[in-house]
Amino acid sequence: MNLRELYDKRRGQFWGDILPYLGYVIQSGVAVVTLFLLIAFAAWYTAFLQHIPQGLPIRWIMLVILLPIVINSSVRTYLRSADTVFLLPQESRMSTYFRKGWISGVVYKIIGLGIVLLILWPLYIRSDTSPKTLLVTFLVLVALKLLASYGSWREQLMVSRTAAGAYRLLRWAVSALGIAAWLWHPSGRSLIFIALLGLAYGFAVRFPVRHLVAWERLIAIERRQAGRVMLVLSWFVNVPQREQRVHARKWLSGWGRGVPWGKDEAYRYLLVKSFARSDILGILVRVGLLGVLLVWLTREDWASAAVYWIGLLIIGLQLSALRKLHPESFWLHIYPLPEGTRRESENKLIFQVQLFWVVLLWLPLIPAVPGTPDRTLLTLAGGIALVLLSRWNAVRKNRRADDDDE
Repeated sequence: MNLRELYDKRRGQFWGDILPYLGYVIQSGVAVVTLFLLIAFAAWYTAFLQHIPQGLPIRWIMLVILLPIVINSSVRTYLRSADTVFLLPQESRMSTYFRKGWISGVVYKIIGLGIVLLILWPLYIRSDTSPKTLLVTFLVLVALKLLASYGSWREQLMVSRTAAGAYRLLRWAVSALGIAAWLWHPSGRSLIFIALLGLAYGFAVRFPVRHLVAWERLIAIERRQAGRVMLVLSWFVNVPQREQRVHARKWLSGWGRGVPWGKDEAYRYLLVKSFARSDILGILVRVGLLGVLLVWLTREDWASAAVYWIGLLIIGLQLSALRKLHPESFWLHIYPLPEGTRRESENKLIFQVQLFWVVLLWLPLIPAVPGTPDRTLLTLAGGIALVLLSRWNAVRKNRRADDDDE
């Protein structure tokens, strides 16, 4: 069996299923919106470079933006449940199969890392008192990226999940220390430190006991990654839903207890619990916190309003995935939910979460209220108007759907 050809075949089958939907995504207007956002960002970024605030913490900004990109090390394996039977005889040779996926994944992520670095570089060299050279910085980040990707793959093969979690924290710490050493310290000393740190980390990840191939774990990871792709496509077109990752998040276990007990609120309770355990919440938190940072950085002019409103639009787009959490749940057909409560519960929860982010994204602008009350209050009013418009549009679509059903 040629395992390289098998990998290419499965990758082609997956993207062959995805590509037909991309035409519908483009027709939905996402291409126009994306182009508009790129033009708006380019205009804002150009203006920001011409009026950079004094004392801008550029090194911290570089660290916060680059660290997640360096750490991100997912690998598409395209494994299936039946592989635990049919590919098990090939277990000793599966490194050939996985090598191609690891290399292609790393190459694409390095390209993305280079694009982000090029975007950040004009800001960095204008703000830092002693900036490093671009080429050497890129090579250092690539080295850290390769190290993080190697460590991530070793973690997935570890027998102990506790050990894998500890090494995941270690991977974050090593990457953060490496980037910080390069940004804050002289080149010679930081390169020596990064080299020694990388050798120590590479030696450490070889100690835990590992599976030759962690079949069940890799298959579960592949299902989640395929599910994320379908989740993004579901924002624009109806697609077959695939398995989504469920997070325990025990610290949110109490969320939903305040929902009244009754038929009218049953689906709302299910939706709150599902939202608390879904990937949507994690994505929403990351997007929202990035929006808070960008609003704070642009708080001195009208660019903050544009960033604020665009952030709310993106959050609203993310929240629309809540309508896709239980599209064909068996229990929703068995339990006698009152007619219309499902859509009403979705609209109510989305509206409440949007209002929360309306306030949170506006918090960095509060210190500017005494100096520029017109701009800051108009920004908040525009955010509230966007949320109300979104809710009105959702209610209108629901009424139209009900009329069509009748």
